[in-house]
Amino acid sequence: MKIKLKNILVAIICLFGLGYMNAQEKPEKLLRQSYDYVAEAQEALSDNNFAEAEASYRKAIAKAPDNVDAKYNMGNLYYTKEKSVNAESRLKEAAEVAATKEDKHRIYHNLGNTYMQQKQYQEAVDAFKDALRNDPTDDETRYNLALAKKMLEKEQQNQDQNQDQNSGGESDEEKEDKQQQNQDGEGGEDQNQDQKPGDEGENKQDEQEGNENEKNEKEQGDQQQKDQGETDNQQQQQPRPAQGQLSPQQINNLLEAMNNEEKKVQDKINAEKAKGVKVKSEKDW
Repeated sequence: MKIKLKNILVAIICLFGLGYMNAQEKPEKLLRQSYDYVAEAQEALSDNNFAEAEASYRKAIAKAPDNVDAKYNMGNLYYTKEKSVNAESRLKEAAEVAATKEDKHRIYHNLGNTYMQQKQYQEAVDAFKDALRNDPTDDETRYNLALAKKMLEKEQQNQDQNQDQNSGGESDEEKEDKQQQNQDGEGGEDQNQDQKPGDEGENKQDEQEGNENEKNEKEQGDQQQKDQGETDNQQQQQPRPAQGQLSPQQINNLLEAMNNEEKKVQDKINAEKAKGVKVKSEKDW
């Protein structure tokens, strides 16, 4: 019995269609499994189990490397544990696969926070600028940007001050002292040149009195130089006030903002735990 060519073509088309459907279904299945691991990580975080949460996030990323939320949440997890280098790495990975402005904004915002934690203020400024490019209306990001700029300016001022101190240049006081010593030396030479030798008939008592006066003046001058040196050393040892230092009110505002964000994150985790898996949409601290 002969098989018709038409039937063969239909069978081939069906096989290709089935393969295409399986190929489409596999990424979606992996993504669902990835979010299951994200849910497990959030469950572990609610029990303050850092190790288990970290392991679940790693599994979620392995299942779906393009899962932005898994990388983002894992970066935030490291940030809260002050593992800023690990947080920076995961947030950069999240930024590479982020597709929406909302995702990019929250990622770059928290990336800027990790740089602030590492005292890399120039990188923090750049990250906060990237966050504002994706959401110019966020006042919190704008405040963090201003703080990062302030810290960067202070750092640069300290570096310039240290370079001046290490350059070996003379201070204004040292220059004035040196100039005064030169003037005193010149005056002494002129005075010696103007003096005429006394008569040989003068008694030696005047000579002895003159020597004693000269000796007393020299001792007084040495004591004054010693006292001046001690005063200069004390002035140099006193710390100079730092320039560009933040006010206590600014620091309190930043700490209050961070505490509020941390409370929001905890409330959201509890809500997600009750409702099931839900992707984070707000910035974490």
